[in-house]
Amino acid sequence: MKLGLENKRVLVTGSTVGIGFASALSFAREGAEVWLNGRTQTRIDAAAEIIRAQVPGARVSGVAADLTTVDGIDAITAALPELDVLVNNFGLFEAKPFEEITDDDWLRHFEANVMSGVRLSRHYFPGMLARDWGRIVFVSSESAVQIPPDMIHYGMTKTAQLALARGLAERTAGTGVTVNTVLPGPTLTEGVQHLIDDMARGRGMDQSEVEAEFFRAMRPSSLLRRFARPEEAANLIVYVSSALATATNGAALRVDGGVVRAVL
Repeated sequence: MKLGLENKRVLVTGSTVGIGFASALSFAREGAEVWLNGRTQTRIDAAAEIIRAQVPGARVSGVAADLTTVDGIDAITAALPELDVLVNNFGLFEAKPFEEITDDDWLRHFEANVMSGVRLSRHYFPGMLARDWGRIVFVSSESAVQIPPDMIHYGMTKTAQLALARGLAERTAGTGVTVNTVLPGPTLTEGVQHLIDDMARGRGMDQSEVEAEFFRAMRPSSLLRRFARPEEAANLIVYVSSALATATNGAALRVDGGVVRAVL
């Protein structure tokens, strides 16, 4: 199925690993001009090399920038003044008891998970409206719907993304621009893999045992009963960014393995 993304300029933030990288790879396969983002040029170059090896002729560039800072945002917009698809995937998370979450922790998560998307959208959204075509996708989490008690600050920022995306979508009425949010569930990203490895070593268990225990204890409502692969989330991100998804706008779309017990 062709998604109508040929020659579209696409920026995926936080795209050297995990869901961001899987999305960038899928966009490249669709013929888009893909821009990667990470904190170091070394990681961007490595990710771009993998994409070019898997997609001969892929057009891949990248900007190393810390998106928790205004200077980092400025570096991206200077290198890429206009684009067609913005995927706000960059973010961070940590597990921490509420009483130990400092003001700096709250602000750090808000800058990374919310303000990076605010600032980039503020730059690119007007151009999309003027050209009457564009896609903005916020990569949130099922934690936006059911706040994890050990990551309340993270959950709060993911809920904020839903409000931001819906508010922007209201501005697109009657245009060819859409703004949506994708909510992955537990996904085997690089950070999650590190956590599993640490838990397996600390408890003398293998990774499959740790995964099974996680879903028994932490996500018992999961219908998938395993960590999703990054490409499974990327498939939805790329589709909702496509020319075929015109009627999907202002939506919060779950790819959570059925973790959230809700019919809507």
